[in-house]
Amino acid sequence: MQRYVALLGGINVGGHRVKMADLRRHFEALGFGKVATFIASGNVVFDSASTDAPRLQTRIERHVSDLLGYRVPTFLRTIEEIAAVAAYEPFTPAELARGVHTVSVLFLADALSPETGRTLLTFRTPVDELHIAGREVYWLCRNKTTESLVDWKQVGKSVTLPKATMRNAQTVRGLAARYGEGR
Repeated sequence: MQRYVALLGGINVGGHRVKMADLRRHFEALGFGKVATFIASGNVVFDSASTDAPRLQTRIERHVSDLLGYRVPTFLRTIEEIAAVAAYEPFTPAELARGVHTVSVLFLADALSPETGRTLLTFRTPVDELHIAGREVYWLCRNKTTESLVDWKQVGKSVTLPKATMRNAQTVRGLAARYGEGR
């Protein structure tokens, strides 16, 4: 059995409220084992006999979207991939020691092309640092995220990103700690 984490976009934001018990039942109805949710932001951990992650991702996205009545972008990672994202240190200790900061991870459906990655990195600011690694973009905001200087609307107009969802790095580390390594 492979342990996966489904990172669902649009759960419990923008008026789309879903009880985690209902979300667990939706995943159990798909035949997955050891289904658990982690905080109320659309993080579902489960076991599956399938190792075809793209097919599973599509199946989950269609099933949950159909049940909830709106599009639910789904990003599937193995628990090992989540652990690697949690352990990755894209920013130096000196950058992180400068006081208030938030690190977030943008999970992408696909890795960015080199050209798209270069364009995205032009949106760095004195407050915001961006780092790309594989299918993830790490964002360091050297303040509260609400005080970011990144013009995300302009990013959306300038950079064609594959579908994505964002999680706080603490959430990712919590997922890895709680469900990783045979737990």
